[in-house]
Amino acid sequence: MNVATVMQELEALGKERTKKMYLSNGAQEPLFGVATGAMKPLAKQIKVDQALAEELYATGNYDAMYFAGVIADPKAMTAADFDRWMDGAYFYMLSDYVVAVTLAEAAIAQEVADAWIASDEELRMSAGWSCYCWLLGNRKDHEFSESKLAKMLEMVKNTIHAAPERTKSAMNNFLYTVAISYVPLHDRAVETAKAVGPVEMKRDQKKNTTLHAYENIQKDVERGRVGFKRKYVRC
Repeated sequence: MNVATVMQELEALGKERTKKMYLSNGAQEPLFGVATGAMKPLAKQIKVDQALAEELYATGNYDAMYFAGVIADPKAMTAADFDRWMDGAYFYMLSDYVVAVTLAEAAIAQEVADAWIASDEELRMSAGWSCYCWLLGNRKDHEFSESKLAKMLEMVKNTIHAAPERTKSAMNNFLYTVAISYVPLHDRAVETAKAVGPVEMKRDQKKNTTLHAYENIQKDVERGRVGFKRKYVRC
């Protein structure tokens, strides 16, 4: 299947209501408004095709860029490839839910995510923290350095309130994910989230929202979800 055919298929799946929702969250034209679930039959046909994924991502069409992440081969991508994808990720739904998710299935995930966290660029930082969330929620605990994650918790505690807005959200999710999905630091993450307290996040053309990692952690502790791991990262 070539890029022209895939674009036709995606356009046919587009819904105006979905398009409006994506636009309200920061997506820009061009886009069709394809629900992620509607992409699954097309993804099953194609499976993995890195060359096609690169062509689709380069179109700048939001739906095509999202679908590129679904059919990409993360193991074939270099750090430079992921950086190039981040250059095209103009809002958080691309940085955190396409690029970071794809990176989470690569062997170089932590290395690249660490560089992004240290970049001082809002969406790169957001993608870096988000990648760790996807990693922690999927990979076994022994694949991570406990001391490194402990230092990252301390970094969140010391910097989250002054961080860029989208980075705040990803850091808040990191606190939650460590507490729920990385058992060795559960208690430390709970203590950190309690110390951080509510985090105010400003949103363009929308009301500010308040992030509550500690409250969300407590709810899932009560549900018995500590130790949760998802089977797959990508859809």
